[in-house]
Amino acid sequence: MHYTLYPKGVCSTQIDLDVTDGKIHNLSYTGGCNGNLKALGAMCEGASAEEVIRRLSGITCGYKATSCSDQLARLLKDAMKKKA
Repeated sequence: MHYTLYPKGVCSTQIDLDVTDGKIHNLSYTGGCNGNLKALGAMCEGASAEEVIRRLSGITCGYKATSCSDQLARLLKDAMKKKA
């Protein structure tokens, strides 16, 4: 299933990804730190949604209470609840 997510409080404005059989694929961000977010997409490729949520939850960026990684975890968790 394809998801388009809209993070809040961070530089990125959109997160797109596919979840197939509980695994993350084709993760990409619009906006934000281009190289870091491409690396994050590569690191998450093929990982389970649960593992991505567990690893990325609570990561902050500078003075912010969240980060692009944390937003992915939060939004993915919400999306997985709605799917169930």
